[in-house]
Amino acid sequence: MLSLGDKMQYRLRELREETGLTQKEIAEYLSCERTTYSKYECGKRDMPLRVVVMLADLYETSVDYLFGRVKNRGPYPKSRRK
Repeated sequence: MLSLGDKMQYRLRELREETGLTQKEIAEYLSCERTTYSKYECGKRDMPLRVVVMLADLYETSVDYLFGRVKNRGPYPKSRRK
């Protein structure tokens, strides 16, 4: 069974490869070095929550999906607050 961190690493790489983006392109989007993003993706460095949220937005999915807590890849519905 994969741990929470293992699931996230797997999903981050899977999503990046499916979208055809490079680690360098993701790093530029996150305003960090490619080596920093690589360490996030490999689980060698803890990822700040702000980065997790940015990646969920980029891939149009939920943070829960990235963490492996849900199987549904779609994003949560937008809030209808007034």
